[in-house]
Formats: sequence, C-alpha cells, structure tokens
Amino acid sequence: MDDRTDISTRDSEAVNRETTTSAAAPAPDFAVQPSYVRTVFLGPDGLRAGWGFAFYVLMLYVLRSIVNRWAGSFENGNELWSMMLEEFMVLVAAVAPALVLAKVERRPWGAYGLPLRQAFGKLFWVGAVWGFASITLLIGLMYGLRVFEVGHLALHGARIVKFAGFWAGYFLLVGLFEDFLFRGYSQFTLTRAIGFWPAAFALSCTFGLVHMSNGGEQWRGLLAAAVIGFFFCLTLRRTGVLWFAVGFHAAWDWGETFFYSVPDSGTVFPGHLMQSSFHGPGWLSGGVVGPEGSVLCFVVIGVVWVVFARVYREVKYCVG
Repeated sequence: MDDRTDISTRDSEAVNRETTTSAAAPAPDFAVQPSYVRTVFLGPDGLRAGWGFAFYVLMLYVLRSIVNRWAGSFENGNELWSMMLEEFMVLVAAVAPALVLAKVERRPWGAYGLPLRQAFGKLFWVGAVWGFASITLLIGLMYGLRVFEVGHLALHGARIVKFAGFWAGYFLLVGLFEDFLFRGYSQFTLTRAIGFWPAAFALSCTFGLVHMSNGGEQWRGLLAAAVIGFFFCLTLRRTGVLWFAVGFHAAWDWGETFFYSVPDSGTVFPGHLMQSSFHGPGWLSGGVVGPEGSVLCFVVIGVVWVVFARVYREVKYCVG
C-alpha cells in the first residue's frame, strides 16, 4: 500500500470520528422559561393557595349576593320552608366555587372533606350521637344547677313528627353549609399556605364572628361558637373528613332547637317540642343566647375534646 492510500484512509477515519462526536454532542439547552403570569398564579403543586382562597371567597360573595336577592322574593311565603330553601341555596353557593376550583387544581372532591363515598356513613351517625349526647350533657348540668326548667309539651300528635323531621333536614343543611364553608375548601387551601392549626384558628375565629348577625347573640356565645368550630377542626384532623363534624353539628342544633326547645345562638325558632325556660344569672344559664352563652358550654366542649382526642388518636387529614 502506498503512502497516498494510507493518508486517505487516515483522513476518512478522522472524518468519521468527528461526525460521530458531533452527533453524540448534546443539543444546546433552549428551555422555554414560564411566563410571568404563570409564575404568579401557579406554583409547584398547581394554583397557589392565596389565589385559590381569594377566588373562592370572591365567587362565594357573588353567589351569596344573588341568593340573598332571590330569597327576598319568598318573604311573604311560608317562613319555615323559605328558611329551608335559603339554607339549601347558600350550601350550593359554598359548594359550587369549590367544584370549579377542584377542576382547576386537578384535585378529587373528597380532598375538601366531604367524600361522597362516605356520605351519611358510620362517621356521620357516630358524630350525631356525640352531638346529641353533648347538648344533653350541657342541658343536664343546667337542669342540675336549677337554671333550666323543662316545660309542658308545645306540640302534639303528628305535629311532633312533622317538626322533628323538618328541623332534622334543616340543621343537616346548616351543618353541611357551615362546616364546608369554614372547614372544607377554605381549611384545605389555607393549610397549604400556613399550616393546619393556624388555619383552623383563623377560620374558627371567623366562624364565631359571623354569629354576630344573630339576634340576641352576646360575646360568650360568639366565643363558644369559635371554640366549637375549633373542636370540629380537631375532628377533621383525626378522622380525615367532615362527616363526623356534620353529624355532630346537626344533632347538637336539632337537640338544642327542637328537642330541648331553647334558644340557638340567640334565636328562638317556632315548632319546638316543649315550653322550656331559663332562670338565674345569664353567665350560667346563657340567658337569651341559649346554652352556648353559658360558661358550662366551655366545660362540656372541653370534656368532649379530651374524650374525642383519646378515642381518635391517629392524624388522618392529609393535604397534598
């Protein structure tokens, strides 16, 4: 082989090596940076918590305004059924924005505390038993201290069943609305931002303050509502869902308003079972506020908190 053939072969091998090296070389990194708007609204886990909460509150305000205007047209109708319809509509107003945001955030509906597969299951009924037992304990203490008196029956016959069913349905809607509003999407989203217990404290204080709109409400009743709301947060933390709290809430209100026939956060409703009455100082009897205005309410909720925390020890609430 002559020198020219040898040189040609070496040149060909060099070209092949250069081509192979060039093909294996990584391409320059020209990754597209996210836009400023996307960075502001979206984080590593989707829509930022602050924006999600703000959108929820804004949509809730708009829908509540519509419901309030619409409900005004029923003022001349049956007062009780108008109350029922209005409570259903405000529940829809609280749920609808969360459904929209669940799609935006790509989260399952159950993440917000009311998984449909557990609807009215064991936790709901256990919560209902706890709720009725708790208001019974409170009324029992007041009766033992002679600041509460059981009167004669105010209803008879079929009217007892009629109003018992009506108030059961009404307070179920109340429990679903209030517990989802303050411990559903709001609790989940604020937990992402500031942690579970800071969010629970802020929302429970708000829950107490909104009771200022009730006629006859006083500061002890507002504080009791906040404490009860904080207890409901514990039940969410330990059970992972809101169904226990909804059952407790509905049964407490039903027992208070219908069965024991006492004021509920300063409001006396018609269609109650008995003609009950309070005596003695307001700080002990609750006065016009009802049992939630009594210092005994804090004792009962404290006992219920300790017992519940010992029965339900495992933390099951998860925010991802």
